[in-house]
Amino acid sequence: MNFDVRRQKAQKLLSNLGLDALILCQGENLRYFCNFTGTDGVFILTADQTVFLTDSRYTTQAGQQVIADDIQEYKVKADAVAKYLGGQSLSKFGFEASIAFAMFEDLRNSGQPSWHWHALRDELEKIRLIKDDQETDLIRRAARLNKKALEDVLPIIQPGAIERDIALALEFSLKKNGAEEKAFDFIVASGPRGALPHGIASNRALLHSELVTIDFGCCFHGYHSDETVTLAVGLIEDELRKIFDIVLEAHDRAIQTVSPGIPLIDIDRVARDYIESAGYGVYFGHGLGHGVGLDVHEAPTVSPRSKTVAEPGMVFTIEPGIYLPNIGGVRIEDMVIVTEEGCQVLTLIPKTFRNILVN
Repeated sequence: MNFDVRRQKAQKLLSNLGLDALILCQGENLRYFCNFTGTDGVFILTADQTVFLTDSRYTTQAGQQVIADDIQEYKVKADAVAKYLGGQSLSKFGFEASIAFAMFEDLRNSGQPSWHWHALRDELEKIRLIKDDQETDLIRRAARLNKKALEDVLPIIQPGAIERDIALALEFSLKKNGAEEKAFDFIVASGPRGALPHGIASNRALLHSELVTIDFGCCFHGYHSDETVTLAVGLIEDELRKIFDIVLEAHDRAIQTVSPGIPLIDIDRVARDYIESAGYGVYFGHGLGHGVGLDVHEAPTVSPRSKTVAEPGMVFTIEPGIYLPNIGGVRIEDMVIVTEEGCQVLTLIPKTFRNILVN
């Protein structure tokens, strides 16, 4: 990973915002800017210096991993941060708006009254927006684990199988084959539960003649995969097959639209308008997609509220869906990366209609 380039972007942000230092605590940002994979630490970046602060649990790990000009151990985090900042004669600081309010209060109370604090919301995510080749490779490798896991689990996706057992089998396969962790609580939503966009796996047993939607992913060396398939368990009603074909067409049209310079709102509109034209617009309520990287849900957002324009190196999902209350639902999801010519699909599981009880 080219940490020098990443820090140069952060230092440019300092200059643009008129700040003296960035104070970073979030795990994703610690990994991105200084290579730390532990759960507690602070990375401080100024125009010409970097320091990493952590407690005794991680001192040895930080010495092995962290790329910084200095590594210091603390007993009380906020006091150590204030001591370092005070010794540098700095007064204007940017910090992650998402840190716990109690942590911010500790930092502010430990500092000097003349210090100014600037909450950073989208600014840091924009730095991470464009993936380099190494990041893209890790996302691809995470996606390969998805494909292997579904192949391993397909034989147990039968009538009578319990949703939670399917989710557990997917997680086991992912970890057995190299994943660090599951990306989120897996969605396994069968039959009428398919109408729940976030139908976390339950104790329901799969039945004949219904659909099952499986949304899953993993973390591999810090980077995530995210993918959704909808499978038929035996012969299904005509309307379920109809909405599957509509969602697949909306998915395909959106992917074909992805290219540099295209506003993400327009990509969302292509899928949304097609579903609307088929008479199911009211049953597609969520955004079309989201960014994937060190966090499984990060910038950019692909939705009717998107203000971002596609650029080469952006990675995001395309995941249209139709959800019919008390009947069932369909979602089909792939991850794509924007290229100079258009886009490439990073996920590998085929999304065409599949009836798992029919060869």
